[in-house]
Amino acid sequence: MAEFPFEISPMFEGERVRKDGMFVELGGPKSMGLELVRAKDMDEIEDDKVTIVGPDLKEMEEGKTYPWAMIFHIGGELVEPDLESVVERRVHDFVNYCQGIMHLNQRYDVWMRMSKDTAAKMDSFEPFGKAVMMLFKTELPFIEKMQVTFYTDEAEVEKQMVEAKEIFKARDARTKDLHDEDVDVFYGCTLCQAFAPTNVCVVSPDRISLCGAINWFDGRAAAKVDPEGPQFAIEKGEVLDDNTGEYSGVNEIAKKLSSGEFDKIKLHSFFDSPHTSCGCFKVVGFYIPEVDGIGWVNREYQGMAPNGLGFSTMAGQTGGRKQIVGFSSVLGVNYFYSTPSSSRRDGGWNRVVWLPAMLKEKIAETIPEDIKDKIATENDATDIESLKTFLQEKNHPVVANWAAAEEEEEEEEEEEEEETAVAAAPMMMPAAGFQMPAMASMPMMPAGKAGGIKITFKNAKISIDKMIVSEKKE
Repeated sequence: MAEFPFEISPMFEGERVRKDGMFVELGGPKSMGLELVRAKDMDEIEDDKVTIVGPDLKEMEEGKTYPWAMIFHIGGELVEPDLESVVERRVHDFVNYCQGIMHLNQRYDVWMRMSKDTAAKMDSFEPFGKAVMMLFKTELPFIEKMQVTFYTDEAEVEKQMVEAKEIFKARDARTKDLHDEDVDVFYGCTLCQAFAPTNVCVVSPDRISLCGAINWFDGRAAAKVDPEGPQFAIEKGEVLDDNTGEYSGVNEIAKKLSSGEFDKIKLHSFFDSPHTSCGCFKVVGFYIPEVDGIGWVNREYQGMAPNGLGFSTMAGQTGGRKQIVGFSSVLGVNYFYSTPSSSRRDGGWNRVVWLPAMLKEKIAETIPEDIKDKIATENDATDIESLKTFLQEKNHPVVANWAAAEEEEEEEEEEEEEETAVAAAPMMMPAAGFQMPAMASMPMMPAGKAGGIKITFKNAKISIDKMIVSEKKE
């Protein structure tokens, strides 16, 4: 192995470079960050060449943030355009193998930091580029030649960003006419398990990987060229629930990959065994119990949703390989193009009540015309009360559910008044309901001794409209 000024090992994957230990930040939320892999003929590639367009490392100021783009060109007898996304996703791995260099996200949301210790050992990005290319060719031998260009000039990064987004758009368009029911095999990916050890990432035609780098076609290509790699086939198995996307094969792999933490994953459900999340996703869906509706918020939106939370807060609740009832995370706009599934999962578009204006504009063509104007944005509603008012004025489909819910509450309150001393209004819960353990299975406690049943609610939002205290009738 060639000599490099920093250590290289998988043990550094997952390492965080904090702000006080950072020499320089590349891309991220304060700037632009991009990574792209392109397949080229071998005679177009100068092997191991590193080109830097803009300020090099030694010309950067400590503590500052710079725009950043990495464009890799790969060549080889087996290299084809279908492998671009597969190779691209491994950038995340191999950059993080380099000591003192942190890499997060993907595509046009890349965020990197270099530590002061690592920056002190070199004055150029060239050793870093050569190290990453060495790792690629070692781990993926079908890559015979490779070169990379690092862009730190703002104008050049902007130019590369525009071109790259068109490439990503063309890649994503391939899956729009293919759906879960059309295939017998899904694909799994374990690349994010260094950061989220029990995350289970399932890639289906209707659900691209959370990082956005792997669609169903990419998973198929990756599993073919690297059978022992991080992408692998998942036999779909028996369809257990077509509506929410539950399959026996997915459940089996979920239990295996999560080390038994999860035994069930439904690909398209908010309320029952939702898909786990790592942290690379771009859109979070959230349940709003006050209106029995669903909202979606994207990473680029800087404001607050009507529930009083911003993207980063909800991403923190959703990410980290957890199953969080009432939350769902997806790559981004491509998810909304899976029309057959979108139309039925958890009420479909008739359940969606709020979107940031920028997201609504991006996915406008996927929203049915009869519901489009009934979905609020931050320009229409900024809190629960204004959202309720908007939905009532527009006669959104969820409003019809409110009366039924209120009638149920009133009936239950009347029953509680007669039977208990203290009655609380019931929570508004998803249509799937909330199942309590059967009381018949609970052991009886001996008379006169302390004990009873302890019920712990986790990640539950409980709303009590009123409390009634009355005399218990004998």
